[in-house]
Amino acid sequence: MSGSRTAEPTVERVLEAGGRLAAESARFTGLGWMRGTSGNLSEVVGRDPLRLVVTASGLDKGELTAEDVSVVGPVGETVPVEGIEPRRPSAEAGLHARVAALTGAGAVVHVHTVNAVVAGHHWPDGVPLRDIEMLKGIGRLAHDDEVVVPVIANSQDMAELGDRFEAAYDKGVPAVIVARHGLYAWGRDLTHARHVTECVEWLLTYAVTVR
Repeated sequence: MSGSRTAEPTVERVLEAGGRLAAESARFTGLGWMRGTSGNLSEVVGRDPLRLVVTASGLDKGELTAEDVSVVGPVGETVPVEGIEPRRPSAEAGLHARVAALTGAGAVVHVHTVNAVVAGHHWPDGVPLRDIEMLKGIGRLAHDDEVVVPVIANSQDMAELGDRFEAAYDKGVPAVIVARHGLYAWGRDLTHARHVTECVEWLLTYAVTVR
C-alpha cells in the first residue's frame, strides 16, 4: 500500500499518483459528483512524515492531468518536491491529511453529492442504515447491523473541521458527511476509496428516497 512508504516522495511517485487521481476525478465528474471545480481527491505517498498528493484547487476535475496536483504535509501545508511545479492545493487538504492520519487510509475522496447534503439535513445526528445488502460494500453486515454515517457541521477552518471529524469518527464507518457541503470517504487505496464512495452514495440515495 502507498501509505507504507516512508521516504520523501520522488517526482515519479507524485506523477504516478497524479495520474491515478486525474482518472478517478474524471470518473466522479462524469457521475455529476464533482460539478464546476468542486471536490478533491488525495493519495498517501508517505507516512513518516505524512505526505499526500492532492488534486489542485480551482480546476475542472474532469480535465486534470497528472501534473495538476500538490504534495502536502500533516496540516495540508504544501511540501516542495524537486521536479514538481506545485499547483494550489484545496483549502480542504488539511482535512484530507487529518482523515488519513486518523484512519490509516491510503486515499481520501471528497465529492459534492446532493444526496449526501440532503441526508445530512434530514439526519443531522447521523444517517441510520440497517438491513440493506449494499452495507457489505463498506465492510458491514447486510442484516442485523446498526450503521450510522456521522454528520458534522461545516467550517471554513480546517483545524476546527478536523476536530469535529475526530470527535465523530467511527472506525467501522469509512465515511463522514459534512453538513450542507458534501461527503468524505476513504479506503486502503484509491480504488477501494472509490468503491466505498460509490456504495455510501448509493446507501444515502436509498435513505433519502424511502424516508
